[in-house]
Amino acid sequence: MMEGTTSNDLSLNTQGVLIAKPIIVIAEDSRVQGKVLQQRLIAAGYDAHVGLNGSLAFELVNQHRPCVVVSDIEMPVMTGYDLCRSIKNDPELRQIPVILLSTLADAEDIIRGLDVGADNYITKPYDTGYLISRIEALRSTPLLDSEEETSNTEISVTLSGRTYKVKSGRQQTLNLLVSTFENAVAKNKELHRSNEQLILAKEKLSAWNSQLESLNQKLKSLNDRMAYDLEAAAKVQKSLLPNEPIDCPEVTIVWDYLPCEELAGDFLNYAKLDDHTLALYVVDVSGHGPASALLAVAVGRVMSPEVSATSLLVRFDPFTGKRVVTPPVTVVTELNRRFPMESQGGLHLTILYGLLDLRTKLFRYACAGHPQPVLQTPGKPAAFTDGEGLAVGWFEDVEFDEFSVQLAPGDRLYLYSDGIPEALDADLEELTSERMLRELDNSRSQPLAGQVSYLRSVVDKWCQPKGPRDDVSILAIEIND
Repeated sequence: MMEGTTSNDLSLNTQGVLIAKPIIVIAEDSRVQGKVLQQRLIAAGYDAHVGLNGSLAFELVNQHRPCVVVSDIEMPVMTGYDLCRSIKNDPELRQIPVILLSTLADAEDIIRGLDVGADNYITKPYDTGYLISRIEALRSTPLLDSEEETSNTEISVTLSGRTYKVKSGRQQTLNLLVSTFENAVAKNKELHRSNEQLILAKEKLSAWNSQLESLNQKLKSLNDRMAYDLEAAAKVQKSLLPNEPIDCPEVTIVWDYLPCEELAGDFLNYAKLDDHTLALYVVDVSGHGPASALLAVAVGRVMSPEVSATSLLVRFDPFTGKRVVTPPVTVVTELNRRFPMESQGGLHLTILYGLLDLRTKLFRYACAGHPQPVLQTPGKPAAFTDGEGLAVGWFEDVEFDEFSVQLAPGDRLYLYSDGIPEALDADLEELTSERMLRELDNSRSQPLAGQVSYLRSVVDKWCQPKGPRDDVSILAIEIND
């Protein structure tokens, strides 16, 4: 039987003849790496056995007499150097080639390999195909057990302050140096490839940086333009809000407005349409951002108190030469006709529009999908007035109803957006209409301006830490004595 084989290592070739499978012993303390290398060697036609340290591997060498030993260097119990020395010091085993594997790559490691009689040296990580080629090379040039190989002169080598006694024969020394040279050449080629890839990556990175700089400049220009447009749009939107007090001693008017974004969909206003009629309204366009803000501006333009061809609030009677105030239901109906949801990108709006007769203090209003007004009479709890209806733009030919409430001196009337009762806290819990009414009752003793400011602070506190997620609008009046 051939050296390096056992009776269990025989297999039939294609002609049905028994052939010996060469045996490899692997010394590797990593179970994963040892198993992977074992499977690769088996796939290459070898019978491979793994020892998890140098001592166990030495037992396998004695048991199987392999054709080659492949050993890691850093292992517990017995290192790869010690394993190699044990094999080379045994007369019956010394002809078995030993390949050392290690992540180490110092010149001292090569000398230590020569010192213990190693035949090949390969650094990790390694290519399995290259390892198998070294195994085949060692098998094709077996060591000679001649006087020339066993009785050579001992050579002293000093490296890094340490002296090594090298007794390896010429063939072993040549094998080890050749493998070291091949290893260095392979690493050098790998380094060259890495350098080439690095240079290519650097060139690409430079090109990308140039493109990025150009894109950043374009982005800055677009951002500057967008900031300018947003600022201009915000100024236009602010024109929809009350901009100066009106001469109306019959009532006290207080308002507050907090957009959740730079451009909002809510707006409110009030205006005297004639000597005894005060118009009040709060509008809430669905959504947020530029699209909602543009629709809000368009609606605000037709809500102008000035007589014009587009204004819905007042018109000029050519027969009497007087201003004619448009009833609330007519205003809301016309808004529904002019702004259908299909032509507004799916956006709709809610509105509460009313007229206060400054002589009788009767407030007539229409409610289109908007929260009902809140009436606060002295000595009574705050309560909702009547009011319901579909949002503007949902359907054509909708009939809206008119509601009215008789006010008296000391009464307060609140018009507001759903950003108050539907304000969300950190746990996404709503403020609710009931809590809003309680807060109005709690602050009834304050002047109207103080009460509006208090209600705003309630919403701010409720929405912490992120602040309101919807626009907040408040328009309140108090009937004076």
